Amino acid sequence: MLVLKKTSFEAEVVWLGRVANSKENLSAAPVEALDLALGGDVGEAHSGITRASCSRVSGLYTPGTEIMNVRQLSVLSQEELDLIAAEMGLQSIDPAWVGASIVLKGIPDFTHVPPNSRLQGSDGVTITVDMENRPCVLPGRVIEGEHPGHGPKFKAAAQDKRGVTAWVERAGRLSVGDRMRLFVPDQPVWALYDIARAR
Repeated sequence: MLVLKKTSFEAEVVWLGRVANSKENLSAAPVEALDLALGGDVGEAHSGITRASCSRVSGLYTPGTEIMNVRQLSVLSQEELDLIAAEMGLQSIDPAWVGASIVLKGIPDFTHVPPNSRLQGSDGVTITVDMENRPCVLPGRVIEGEHPGHGPKFKAAAQDKRGVTAWVERAGRLSVGDRMRLFVPDQPVWALYDIARAR
């Protein structure tokens, strides 16, 4: 039974990057293509089938617990990056400053696509959306080095616009200029979702 619905939404890959060591510097180096394995972009700071748990899941695990790595990639929208830049008083934000893996253009309200949505390239490479990537202070530190006085503005400006984390479901090559189709789970929103979130 089909549980993922193909949508009419398609995005262009406008930027790709690789973070060498996120503990030293969150910045990503731009690349023209990513060869994505099931563990992500092999050798990238966030790659691997498993990872140590972090603050994102601190309600579930003691920090450092080995868990499945569904945070292999950081995927952002060019439209939302432009909104963040405008709110911060900048002409633009270089995706490298925020440690982006993939920047897409063409899907409205991208940060809020449903968890478990898929983005599929023309050759079949497919990534699965984990969840919204909440903004933190780390990109602000990089931005501060580029534009003094603007770094502290990032966290508030990026609220609801920071993109999503994702993991590779089907390996393949993704290149700048490729297009990715959005598939969403074919199910209604849980009726008790608002009640559950209020706790």
